[in-house]
Amino acid sequence: MAASQQESAIRTSNTARVLIYLLLLLFAFFYLLPLFVMGVNSVKPLSEITGGNMMALPEVWTLEPWRKAWSEAQVGVQATGLKPYFWNSIKMVVPAVFISTILGALNGYVLTKWRFRGDTILFGLMLFACFIPFQIVLIPMARVLGIFGLAGTTWGLVLVHVVYGIGFTTLYFRNYYAAFPTELVRAAQIDGAGFFQIFWRIMLPSSGPIIVVSVIWQFTNIWNDFLFGASFADFSSQPMTVALNNLVQSSTGVKEYNVHFAGAILAALPTLLVYIVAGRFFVRGLMAGSVKG
Repeated sequence: MAASQQESAIRTSNTARVLIYLLLLLFAFFYLLPLFVMGVNSVKPLSEITGGNMMALPEVWTLEPWRKAWSEAQVGVQATGLKPYFWNSIKMVVPAVFISTILGALNGYVLTKWRFRGDTILFGLMLFACFIPFQIVLIPMARVLGIFGLAGTTWGLVLVHVVYGIGFTTLYFRNYYAAFPTELVRAAQIDGAGFFQIFWRIMLPSSGPIIVVSVIWQFTNIWNDFLFGASFADFSSQPMTVALNNLVQSSTGVKEYNVHFAGAILAALPTLLVYIVAGRFFVRGLMAGSVKG
């Protein structure tokens, strides 16, 4: 009797597991369907898209849409291909992610290991900054960039994203450092280590999981941003998201959907690669931060 009940429970468990997997596969199918449509149609001639089934595989495979999306010739003062704007995004994202991550680590270190009067109020204000909508800061930020002479430049966009991202990176590192053994910091102080020595030699080397979280979060937000790029960049410093919009809008007459699909994949490819390579570390880092917080 007990054996039959156990077998019945095992069968029920296996059935439930199969149903869960089937449901997850269904969700994954619907989630990945737009990516499939974009990928398939980006290697089709335009005639197969306008006069055929967008879900069908190409009858004639071609990489010409990708070439046009990446490096089409310049028209007037603005290039219609994405290549120069891809490098603009790289020059914007790399320093912005690095600076905001380092500053967030320093802030988290100070707010947990070098407590001072009003530190909780300061942290609350920085946390509040995470919830300020982008639109509210457009006019003040434009004024600040004009004063510093950074309007319309890549470094102006770097400043914007660093300022807007510090609240998030501070939150991550502050939660992660909250349960870091304070005794190690005190022991280092007794041995004569200073503020930055403790930070570089003790705190930062142990911060791998939360650094990954900060880098992925900032990279994704900055790379995918459109509003700041459209508001504060000129033709020579526009990021890739703005250039993709211009690529779509620049089409006259018949819309080159295959080129647009290829451009959209090119714009999304860096963040997709980051999540494929480091996605599991992102989840681990978030869990570590939540436990330590």
